[in-house]
Amino acid sequence: MSTSTKQLADLSATTLLRFATAGSVDDGKSTLVGRLLHDSKSVLTDQLEAVEAASLKRGQEAPDLALLTDGLRAEREQGITIDVAYRYFATPRRRFILADTPGHVQYTRNMVTGASTADLAVVLVDARNGVIEQTRRHAAVAALLRVPHVVLAVNKMDLVAYEEKVFAAIAEEFTAYAGELGVPEITAIPISALAGDNVVEPSANMDWYGGPTVLEHLETVPVSHDLTSCHARLPVQYVIRPQTAELPDYRGYAGQIAAGTFRVGEPVTVLPSGRTSTIAGIDLLGESVDVAWTPQSVTLLLNDDIDISRGDLIVPSGDAPPTTQDVEATVCHVADQPLTVGQRVLLKHTTRTVKAIVKEIPSRLTLDDLSQHPEPGQLVANDIGRVLVRTAEPLALDPYAHSRRTGSFLLIDPADGTTLAAGMAGESFATHKAVTAVADEEGWDF
Repeated sequence: MSTSTKQLADLSATTLLRFATAGSVDDGKSTLVGRLLHDSKSVLTDQLEAVEAASLKRGQEAPDLALLTDGLRAEREQGITIDVAYRYFATPRRRFILADTPGHVQYTRNMVTGASTADLAVVLVDARNGVIEQTRRHAAVAALLRVPHVVLAVNKMDLVAYEEKVFAAIAEEFTAYAGELGVPEITAIPISALAGDNVVEPSANMDWYGGPTVLEHLETVPVSHDLTSCHARLPVQYVIRPQTAELPDYRGYAGQIAAGTFRVGEPVTVLPSGRTSTIAGIDLLGESVDVAWTPQSVTLLLNDDIDISRGDLIVPSGDAPPTTQDVEATVCHVADQPLTVGQRVLLKHTTRTVKAIVKEIPSRLTLDDLSQHPEPGQLVANDIGRVLVRTAEPLALDPYAHSRRTGSFLLIDPADGTTLAAGMAGESFATHKAVTAVADEEGWDF
């Protein structure tokens, strides 16, 4: 085996960690990410030269590592992050997909995008300012999205003389707040992204801290991508019927397994119809296999010719989720136009898209103190609130707390296809009252 082949083989054997960074404006997110990339030797020579040239143009003697992630011209000019910047890098111990998300309140929706698939969130705090409203906002978003690990990076410790008591007070306040939200694991690390303290290498200026550096924690935090033990779910993406001389009767149901494991001979149910059959075969990459698991893309063959189309969900008969036309969920509104009671929308869940009506918006969440604003009537950009949506056809959603893939959905504007809101089915922070259905005068009465 050649050296390059061996390196690729070793790299493929390492685990993958998806993580997002968040924090208020000027807390140093982009500098932290740049420092991670630079000190872990994940920056190409031409990239570093471009950053050095851009830094000199701005009158800076040292390279501004934040420019490694601030890709938009407006970001470089203003020194802020606007869009979600994705970066890919690796160390000998782990591969990483990093989402550097904006800090401004008006870009909270971008954090939802970046953290929706994250295994870990790094929330930065300026040691001089402590926990502020935007810090609490980001902690709440991470909790709502069920991000299993949160790192509190107390940055700019060099500007508070590396005082242990400053770090301890901030860590205590944040841990208490995040604990109330139900964040399962919180790790606090004092850092200076600009100077490199405790980012990749341990700091000589904080000998009172005995925990891991940021990179060491990212490399060692336990990440479970084993969805094979979860409720098995296969959203049907395409029905394959070649109808050729070689395959005159072939009928396969293709899609990516969202969770769990499927086996030949297993009884399955097709939702929302409720029809049942047995798996006769599984095709994977042109080969027949006896078992397949997430996230493999497969084609299932069934013993019975039943009506199945794109958007249907194939599940084990003994583990079928209930179907419903009344979807209760927490949503983060991401569009510029508001979401209002009575509004017609499309609801996209896995591969299924159905018509729906927003029947009620019971509450809007105030993220700084977790209070509820009852019956707001509408949600505007970056709002998080509870909704009740009535769909034209039954849907089989798992609670988001059980499955981030089959418990999530999008609300879409039927007029132009704009994404309005990202939804998480089931209970969250809010409580809500029962809703009485009201007929829609224009015909969308479900």
